[in-house]
Amino acid sequence: MSVPATLEPYPYDRLGDLRATADRHAGGCVDLSIGDPCDPPPPAATEALAGSGAERSYPRSVGSPEFRAAAAGWLERRFGLEVTPEQVAACVGSKELVASLPHLLRLRGGAGDTVLYPAVAYPTYAMGARLAGLRAVPVPLDAGGRLDLGAVDDSDADRALCLWVNSPGNPTGAVEDLGAVAAWGRARGVVVCSDECYVEFVWDRAPAGPPLQDHTILAQDPAGVLAVHSLSKRSNLAGMRAGFCSGDAGLVDFLARARRHLGLMVPGPVQAAAAAALNDDAHVEAQRQRYRDRLAQLSRLLEGLGLRAPLPGGAFYLWVPAPGGDAWALAERLAATAGMLVSPGEFYGEAGADHVRVSATVPDERLALLERRLATPGRPGGRR
Repeated sequence: MSVPATLEPYPYDRLGDLRATADRHAGGCVDLSIGDPCDPPPPAATEALAGSGAERSYPRSVGSPEFRAAAAGWLERRFGLEVTPEQVAACVGSKELVASLPHLLRLRGGAGDTVLYPAVAYPTYAMGARLAGLRAVPVPLDAGGRLDLGAVDDSDADRALCLWVNSPGNPTGAVEDLGAVAAWGRARGVVVCSDECYVEFVWDRAPAGPPLQDHTILAQDPAGVLAVHSLSKRSNLAGMRAGFCSGDAGLVDFLARARRHLGLMVPGPVQAAAAAALNDDAHVEAQRQRYRDRLAQLSRLLEGLGLRAPLPGGAFYLWVPAPGGDAWALAERLAATAGMLVSPGEFYGEAGADHVRVSATVPDERLALLERRLATPGRPGGRR
């Protein structure tokens, strides 16, 4: 397959008309369409950014010793993993690695021509395959929003270069059995790539021991798997573009060497800030509470409009079924009657076209505005 000469519009660029409709409300659009963090990062991170002195020299592509040590320490505290700093490699936010990984796996000598990914998912998994000139094949989801690996055609499994899994998932919030997914990949010689950027926001996590020990692909055996992490969601550092990967030693080493040739480097001051953030867990607990409160508030408001808005197993999105299965009609209704901007589910694959995604990454004062709108008797969308 060849790399596409033309690309479809970026999904969120298609929301211009709906945004204009929502903006007609007093106070303007309440944007719940995109998962863009809005809360402050930990002070230790911004202090490290300003005072690292690391801006003078080229940063190490694989990551500074301090950054890699902080990532390894976080993996030990949160997951109970024994990971050395040498088993960690930096990336320029997780999206860059997600988009480039299929191409790099082909350069490594991968024989497959197919990338498997969740049928309802972040669009970059499929786009990374297309940009590498590979087949992008969606894996159906079961009723709980998890990968239905039994539905993968044998011919697609035989041609697979890698399988993407995202847990907790965007947009569904589903939490996967990552041990079973890893076993499926190892049995077939397929690299399993686990995007774990929302892992700090698992809502049913175990109360004892390392709190996230069951929520990483690395829990049993790193062979044949890669876990990808990001500071964007955990620490509200999306603007700094800092992430890292860990897993199969040979794969991590190859990625580190290849990315060095490509000049992919997290800026030195950003690495210092990321290390400070990874060494601090207290701010994450505060952020967890913010998102739990916002999810509950949004669920209540949407159910007050006659919609079903169940709380997710993880992440910070509500995955809301559209009446009659028409997500665009529901998005238009919410923009017109409440000034809310949400994402039609087709942005995350054709299988999601009967839902909308509602993001809790919005300041509390904007949610308060939305609540006042919906409580105003006699206005469109208001209580009667």
